[in-house]
Amino acid sequence: MVYQHPAHRYANVSERARQPPALAISTVIFALRPDPETGRPALWLPLVRRIREPFRGLWALPGGPLGARESLQEAAAGNLAATTGLAPKYLEQLYAFGGTDRSPSPRVVSIVYWALVQPDEAALSREDENVRWFPAAAVGELAFDHNEVVEYALWRLRNRMEYGSIAYAFLGDTFTLAQLREVYEAVLGRGLEPANFRRQLRADTNIEATDQFLQGGRHRPPRLYRYTGVLPGGPGTPADTHAHTNRATEH
Repeated sequence: MVYQHPAHRYANVSERARQPPALAISTVIFALRPDPETGRPALWLPLVRRIREPFRGLWALPGGPLGARESLQEAAAGNLAATTGLAPKYLEQLYAFGGTDRSPSPRVVSIVYWALVQPDEAALSREDENVRWFPAAAVGELAFDHNEVVEYALWRLRNRMEYGSIAYAFLGDTFTLAQLREVYEAVLGRGLEPANFRRQLRADTNIEATDQFLQGGRHRPPRLYRYTGVLPGGPGTPADTHAHTNRATEH
């Protein structure tokens, strides 16, 4: 959706060039879903098909205008609910995108949020002919510069995986170590040696073994663990204050 301030609708080209930019919100949503070829978890994200110009028919990130009385977080959450039906627990400001050549007139500055969705949350998302999930590594040509936005979000996610607790946002309250390793492998795009991975986890004091086991397999059921640290991205989480001014989004 392209937001146009009322003052922009009646201005000529030269007048629009001198007017302040409009402000909008976009969201990149990542979830783990099975790869259709291998069956292993892979990163996916929902996109919305544009039904009007510019870029009619192309897919884009969910987004919309910032309401006059909305906070940035409220606008991001509202856009997600309206387009996908999702209300993710992890929702955090990613970047501000404000390049001058990012969209047709008028100029639009986007505040981009990212959301990480657990499998049970992703299963509740709404899909139709204009809302569809795509593999994050194969989104095709997107409207505006949303390919760059997705690439940047992937880069940030992979960097956060190396030093933070963000991986646990993809998991439920309890998980096996194999499930946690699959999260890392899906995001990083490479396999990890199980023994080394377990050895590294022993140094994490925020991973606690439970007295429960995952049932239903053919082999000895694996133990379930829980993460006891603080997850980023929840309500009240400070926003990322960086600004990425060389790229921009339309929403």
